[in-house]
Amino acid sequence: MPTFLLLIVFCLSLNAQERWQARSMVITTRGIAATSQSLASQAAAKILERGGSAVDAAIAANAVLSVVEPMMCGMGGDLFAIHYDAKTATLSGLNASGWSGRGQTLEAYKAKGLYGIPSSGIHTVTVPGAVDGWWQLHKKFGKLPWADLFQPAIYYARNGFPVTEIIQEEWAGGVSKLNIDDNARKYWLIDGRAPKLGELFKVPALADALEIVAKGGRDAYYKGPIAAAILKTSKRLGGTLQPADFAEFTSEWIAPISVDYRGWKVYEMPPNGQGIAALMMLNLMEQFGLPQMDQRSAEAMHIKIEAQKLAYRDLYTYVADPKQAHVPTAGMLSKSYAKARAAAISTERANCDPKPGEPEKGHTIYLSVVDKDGNTVSWIQSISDFFGSGVAVDDYAFHLHDRGGNFSADPAHPNVLAARKRPFHTIIPGFMEKGTTKIAFGIMRGGNQAQAHAQFVSNIVDHNMNIQAALEAPRFTRRTVDGCSVMMENRLDPAAQEKLKSLGHYVDWRSEYSAQMGGGQAVQLDTATKIHYGASSPRKDGAAIPEADPYFQKKP
Repeated sequence: MPTFLLLIVFCLSLNAQERWQARSMVITTRGIAATSQSLASQAAAKILERGGSAVDAAIAANAVLSVVEPMMCGMGGDLFAIHYDAKTATLSGLNASGWSGRGQTLEAYKAKGLYGIPSSGIHTVTVPGAVDGWWQLHKKFGKLPWADLFQPAIYYARNGFPVTEIIQEEWAGGVSKLNIDDNARKYWLIDGRAPKLGELFKVPALADALEIVAKGGRDAYYKGPIAAAILKTSKRLGGTLQPADFAEFTSEWIAPISVDYRGWKVYEMPPNGQGIAALMMLNLMEQFGLPQMDQRSAEAMHIKIEAQKLAYRDLYTYVADPKQAHVPTAGMLSKSYAKARAAAISTERANCDPKPGEPEKGHTIYLSVVDKDGNTVSWIQSISDFFGSGVAVDDYAFHLHDRGGNFSADPAHPNVLAARKRPFHTIIPGFMEKGTTKIAFGIMRGGNQAQAHAQFVSNIVDHNMNIQAALEAPRFTRRTVDGCSVMMENRLDPAAQEKLKSLGHYVDWRSEYSAQMGGGQAVQLDTATKIHYGASSPRKDGAAIPEADPYFQKKP
């Protein structure tokens, strides 16, 4: 090769950007919507372009996701959100998780021959809170007419949408569950099979339901034809839900809880959700020198895994609906408690039998949106397991969640099943800030969420990653409370893998971007520069899509 060509190649190699991150962030002065399916992100971006708020865009995206990603979310599920108001620089939290019906008690279940809490079916269905959550958030932060927000979802339900890659795989994995319920088989399968990749799928019955809510608001759901259809379905299957359980339900505005993590303030929603475990993990991780460790090192992964074990042992011991059980939230979040608990973490050996501490007493979609004014929403909505309870509503197709399956049958446990009680929840929105930087973030997949939140925060704070790199970075997840088993993405070097094994971890190595680690989204704003950033995980079919700049508007 001629010398001048060698020089060109050498110079190019010196200037090339070396990074682990696969995608770049979306950066704009206007709004951004980041969701788990690109059609939903696009719909939200269109709402922003029409002058809608971050909440308007989130409702539109959530409604579209209920059509195009039906195994994860919909009107039959619950919702949590954290909203940042740019004008007042204040945070608001909304708990739109539904309560159990008055007839849902251990005694009533025993009378039906149920000993224990079912994992699917009508007896796992509690009152869905999502639609009331949409309504409450729109009343407080919406700009566009309510009915307009459902037009994209109605369009896709009636005209069809091409099924995307990861969603198709999850749909196919749910065929056996869908075949159990007559409605589910009728509305969500084609001749007994899942739709194929790229196949156009229509569900006009869901379009009908969306139109009813668009025209009639939350009362059409909780006091009108939708409630009647849910109750009819419940009665047909032997359920105990009653009209008053729906008519008397309302979401709850509540202040997020927070901890300081190395100068960043990190927020989660308080119990009945698992967000407190993410904050407890951070308090434990703060006791160790993670900023001096490589994110992919065995040493860093070991500390985070051990912190997860202790935090989750406390999570499953103490967390329940604080309106019906004592939850020692302040004690669980105290720095002194974290320091004492951290003494149980050995840097030399994995703990396979974590014990609960004694704090002082006193499946899912996630999306995030920032609008051009800097208002931001961190938003998570779910029907729990894939296709929820497995029960699709008569006439309207959408699935009812199985969140009631999270109750305990142990009368001594704070999360024991009881009437008008919110069950333990896995879905959690996250928010973090330092100075002028604000980040709304979330990562999905059941019990993975709190541990994934803590890893995302650590990637930004300890390992100096941007939000896209922090979402993409290799993660672990644990599905059990006891033992030393852990799933981990296979992007650590062989030496780190061997080191984890020597420390006593039983690692189930997964693909480079495993769905077991949960997809996620994030948006970031700088309140000083007014620049906005968006990120979307490659573990989902989604994208962060910016609102278009007004280059086609006519000049005055």
